[in-house]
Amino acid sequence: MARDFEAPSRRPIRGPVRVFWISLLAILAAVSAGLAEIVDLVPRVLILYPYDERIPATTIAGESARNRLLEATAGKIELFSEFLDLSRFPENVHVDRMARYLAEKYVDHRPDLVIALGEEATSFIATNRKTIAPHAKIVFCGFSGATAASLNLPDDVVGAFSEFDITKTFEMAIRLQPNARQLVVLGGSAKFDQAWIADARQNLAGLTGNIETTYLTGLSIDEFIERAAGLSEDVILLVLTVFVDSTGRNFIPQDAFEKISVTAGAPTYGPYSTYIGHGAVGGNTVTFESVGTTVANLAVDALAEKPVSNVDVPQTYVADARQLQRWGLAEVDLPSGTVVSFKEKSLWEEYWAEITTIIAFVAAQSFVIAALLFERGRRAAVELTARGRLLEVIHLNQSATAGALSASIAHELNQPLGAIRNNAEAAEFMLNRDKPDLKLIKQILVDIRDDDKRAGDIIQRLRGLLKKRSEIDWQEFDINDVVKSALQILHSEAERRGVAVDCRPTARQLPVRADRVHIQQVILNIATNAMDAMLDSAPAQRRLLLLTDLTESSKAAVSISDTGTGIPGDQLGRVFDTFFTTKSNGTGLGLTIARAIVETYGGKIWADNLPQGGAVVSFVLPLVKV
Repeated sequence: MARDFEAPSRRPIRGPVRVFWISLLAILAAVSAGLAEIVDLVPRVLILYPYDERIPATTIAGESARNRLLEATAGKIELFSEFLDLSRFPENVHVDRMARYLAEKYVDHRPDLVIALGEEATSFIATNRKTIAPHAKIVFCGFSGATAASLNLPDDVVGAFSEFDITKTFEMAIRLQPNARQLVVLGGSAKFDQAWIADARQNLAGLTGNIETTYLTGLSIDEFIERAAGLSEDVILLVLTVFVDSTGRNFIPQDAFEKISVTAGAPTYGPYSTYIGHGAVGGNTVTFESVGTTVANLAVDALAEKPVSNVDVPQTYVADARQLQRWGLAEVDLPSGTVVSFKEKSLWEEYWAEITTIIAFVAAQSFVIAALLFERGRRAAVELTARGRLLEVIHLNQSATAGALSASIAHELNQPLGAIRNNAEAAEFMLNRDKPDLKLIKQILVDIRDDDKRAGDIIQRLRGLLKKRSEIDWQEFDINDVVKSALQILHSEAERRGVAVDCRPTARQLPVRADRVHIQQVILNIATNAMDAMLDSAPAQRRLLLLTDLTESSKAAVSISDTGTGIPGDQLGRVFDTFFTTKSNGTGLGLTIARAIVETYGGKIWADNLPQGGAVVSFVLPLVKV
């Protein structure tokens, strides 16, 4: 059925109401060739509105046409607009007055083309063409081909036809509600409303099949609302237009539709896009944006002197996502190409750029983390290998130290062994007497036991130097105790070399966490190097001093100083370098190994010369947090 632009007046006007959605299926004519022909001209185009500026339907179509014309001509066009206000002033005297007014107004600016929006505006310009725009081309829109034929328009007046097919709206409804058993069609009491009802009866008669069809008309708005509210969800409610109800009350169809649909007990459909957002599930319609764009394309071709003919404005399926959700209807059941409004965007649709950026960032970050983990694993393996090599080097160094101290250790070991032998011989001699002195023999046995313990301690210390281990034995201990145990090992060697050893540990405990034997080895390495540095000093001047203290940064400090010749200034920074030595028979590894051990346990080692002569080597280790 054809329906013109609608007007909210007491006089029923044939036509649709207003529009919400822009149809993407508008016919875009190939106008580029035509534009080349009019590019040097500045044509005048008059757009005739049948009603006043408050009517959404014609306002939307007109604005759409203006935008298309400005785009097609790059703004090189003169556009004029006139509102005939025929809804409020339908009298012939007003029509004649408007014709005379416009003829006088445009006497010096005759339009080259007139766009008539709707049946009334088309009839007006066709009748008064000679006085208002005698040489202008005329294009129209907003009503059907059947209506155009009834107007007996001149052959050179062409237009964009709007056809509203109520059967497509029903087909959409039955796709969404395949189990529906009843169709209710609702329309008002105005002539326009009754024409819609008649059209629906004719076109739906052969489509409803087993579905029971009921037509509601001749009721008041309150009765319409009550009847609609009593329907069940398995009913299809199709609301056409209500310009006037049975009481004579006037409505804008969009407003009447909303009053009915808001409390309806069944999903509600309608033939106008303006119903979307006011309670309609959906429908098939012609949007007024498409109407304006299509008629503007005809105007562009006509101005370019291209042949033009009547065209149909494309129809569009529209739906409201909120109403689909309200009634539990599936969007996938909508006809292909349906424009769905009020659809909530998915998280991806709303934030695709941000999500893409985050994914890229996370992927890059994951790659970096994976690379770091790989590098960490590789590094750990290297560190494990290096630690194994370090343990081997430390063991070799300990063995070398034991070898270097072997003479002193043997001498020190001979003392308790010799004492044991002497005491044993004395005990044997006494036991051979007739009256052995048991008290004295008992004392001799005590001495033997003490000397045996002394020899055992010496052997135990030697075993500590010679024992090979595959991993670090982490322990918590007082570093003062380690210094004292190192001195016990060095005691005999110091005596042999004529070195006086002085140990001054701090009164407080200095607990550290490391391998006890390794720290002992550091002290032995530094001390033996210090004694070697004093070989050329007079025997009375050979002094070795060991100090322990707590630093200001709360670390355990050990310093070992000698009274030798000191370290040459140009070599002071190299004493810890591998294979660097000032001794003819040195390996250059002792202090290097000492540095490796100290740094393994988070410490630091350095060397310096003393003002009074000699050198001092110091190292610090972090304290155990208690």
